[in-house]
Amino acid sequence: METTETIWMNGKLVPWDSATTHVLTHTLHYGGGVFEGIRCYKTDKGTAIFRLKEHMERLMYSADVLDMEVGYSVEELTKAVIKTVRENGLEQGYIRPLIYFGYGKMGLNPVGAPVDTIVACWPWGKYLSHDAVKVQISDYIRIHPQSTVSDAKITGHYVNSILAVLALKGTDFHEALFLDYEGNVAEGPGENLFLVKDGTILTPQKKSILPGITRDTVKQIANDLGHDVKEMILSPDDLWSADEAFFTGTAAEVSPIASINDHVYGEGTAGPITSQIKEAYMNVVHGRSPSYDHYLTLV
Repeated sequence: METTETIWMNGKLVPWDSATTHVLTHTLHYGGGVFEGIRCYKTDKGTAIFRLKEHMERLMYSADVLDMEVGYSVEELTKAVIKTVRENGLEQGYIRPLIYFGYGKMGLNPVGAPVDTIVACWPWGKYLSHDAVKVQISDYIRIHPQSTVSDAKITGHYVNSILAVLALKGTDFHEALFLDYEGNVAEGPGENLFLVKDGTILTPQKKSILPGITRDTVKQIANDLGHDVKEMILSPDDLWSADEAFFTGTAAEVSPIASINDHVYGEGTAGPITSQIKEAYMNVVHGRSPSYDHYLTLV
């Protein structure tokens, strides 16, 4: 991976290679950390971080779920992100804040373990590199909402995603899709799903998904473009009857879906509504849509 010069760690910037922790760090063993994925973009006014406040608020919500005693406020962490991006001279890329239980205690109960906080950033292009991705419904299901707090962004949740992605090895598929515990459509390993059917945009309800910040943005963009957006229970049959499909996420941005299992959408390329929303989204994040400038934090 590409790197930058420094990482913000517990209140100060340290050299990239010096941002280390002990092998007996609690979160490394038990998965009890929380994180965010944020992008910054090059705009005519300089580097802009997309929906920074919302990401920081969700980070703190996730930390509260694990009863973490974070020594920083949302405002302080927001300033830490801006400082990290600015000091590294990053024009465009990815930002990773992480809060985790550090070294000093073992055993499942994290009470008494120190809480460490870092912010890293680096150049990162497209997460899903294909113009339209081939998707397979995973044999794994999305984590049960009563097994955890499924709308918190907890590091351990992503073992579920790792297993789904590893299962694609040796296939022609680029990404997986989870169903939920009731057999309904949930989300991708790191993305939310949208369908287009008869001109209406459909997306799964919040019940068994992580309701993404990009998902929220795309819903707003679609409404502003005059599209009707419905959150509803979606069965696999809805996948086969849809005209278009696409993923959304901070890393994935707006990624058209060519096919799910052996069902191909149109010509296997981005459909017209998907293309319209993708173009509008990229205009927003690059500062070319003034009505959305409140989503941008200039560095």
